[in-house]
Amino acid sequence: MHMISTWNKRMLNLPHDLYTAKQTRELDLIVTEQHNVSTAKLMARAGSAALTSIKNHWPQAERLLIISGTGNNGGDGFELARQAIEIGYRVVVFQVGDDQMSAETTAARDALLATGTRIQKFEGTLPSTDVIVDALLGTGLNRTIEGKYKSAIEAINSNKRAPVLSLDIPSGLHADTGSAMDIAVNSTVCLSFIGLNKGLFIGEGPNYSGSVCFDSLDIPSALYKQFPPIARRVSLENDGALLAPRERTGHKGLYGHLLIIGGDHGMPGAARVAAEAGARVGSGLVSIATREVHSPILNQARPELMCYGVEDTNDVAPLIERANSLAVGPGLGQCDWGEELFQKAIDSNLPMVVDADALNMLSKKPQKYDNWVLTPHPGEAARLLGCTSAEIQADRFKAVRELQNRYGGVAVLKGSGTLIYNGTTPTRLSTWGNPGMGSGGMGDVLAGIIGGLLAQGFPLMDAACVGVTLHGMAADKAAEQDGERGMLAMDLIPHLRHLANLIY
Repeated sequence: MHMISTWNKRMLNLPHDLYTAKQTRELDLIVTEQHNVSTAKLMARAGSAALTSIKNHWPQAERLLIISGTGNNGGDGFELARQAIEIGYRVVVFQVGDDQMSAETTAARDALLATGTRIQKFEGTLPSTDVIVDALLGTGLNRTIEGKYKSAIEAINSNKRAPVLSLDIPSGLHADTGSAMDIAVNSTVCLSFIGLNKGLFIGEGPNYSGSVCFDSLDIPSALYKQFPPIARRVSLENDGALLAPRERTGHKGLYGHLLIIGGDHGMPGAARVAAEAGARVGSGLVSIATREVHSPILNQARPELMCYGVEDTNDVAPLIERANSLAVGPGLGQCDWGEELFQKAIDSNLPMVVDADALNMLSKKPQKYDNWVLTPHPGEAARLLGCTSAEIQADRFKAVRELQNRYGGVAVLKGSGTLIYNGTTPTRLSTWGNPGMGSGGMGDVLAGIIGGLLAQGFPLMDAACVGVTLHGMAADKAAEQDGERGMLAMDLIPHLRHLANLIY
């Protein structure tokens, strides 16, 4: 439980900008060619940063086992070994691979050898140690791991006692997609240099990267302003300006009216969950348009909600007319009733969230609309794009761009590393949330949150970014309190009000 809190505190201290592997290589080149910082100097700084990380995370450690490859990532490992030996650590160094090294990596290796240290060839087993350092493969990996490198990663992962520090990225993890290239190192801590790679936070990245830390290696800060990122992490401090304190003369009429459309037979709970989430993030009024049989009971536990039975879909018109935003899909079902309500929502031209069953309807009758936020999980995204969930997960950035391009508005691709894209600004990525969110109704909470923010006048992209952030943060708060396993959607609701007021 406490690991989640600690992880998120560290995430707060990370840069918000994210880069591709190609971009980080370009950053390296600009630093060396335009700012007169040699690759050798960067390696020395990386070694020093890694040594500081070891001291901070494992202050009792005395023995280090460093496994280096033959690229510049291996050079960082050789530099770390040399510096650690100088201050009294007992260091064992293994080299994997016989590929030709760069001049800088060769120089780092030679400097290590000059200390009298023997660099051993990896032969399949690793001795006991206090900390293992993974300096095998860097961010440029684009092929399946095999041979000695695969054996080395297997040996690292089979170790159950010593923590693992990965330099730059867990070896075997694709820096852009977050996919393991057949196998990847299970890191305890990953220390990233110069630019954070997006693959650390999407796909399988969070399974392997452990606690992500960052060191810029003292490159000029102005460089980042000249180099636009491929994506940016969401956060309340950057995205939550519209959650500023309200004027003392405010009243419910200023804070909008959210209408939830859903709750077909047997599924009233989804609409109820979405409605309360919308209310808890500040919508002045929240109504539910649902089946007649559900309307008398839906607000018994939350009487502030207004519930209307709509059997004749034409009866939804006056409800839509009074609304400022819509959330369509929670428990909507797949019958004609739901389809007619969905189309009437689209015809209203109101800003809306489209989720759950409404997304499945949209996949059958595709249309483009610029005033909605789509919130599919990978399975729904696969239906919307006519592919498989595996293809969505293989390149989530590509998938969210295709969703937005095909359907318009703002696309929110849910999952580990939720992505948000509006077609113009850099993709946004959420590092909030946890596996406890893998239970029914979590998507209904998000739909209600975003719908409630839209009702208050948030632009689409702001509502999506702030909504995803509040959703994930609330889940993390719930996990800190009682753990991840067994978390229910309604467990998030008590935390939403507090989080929506953090800007105060």
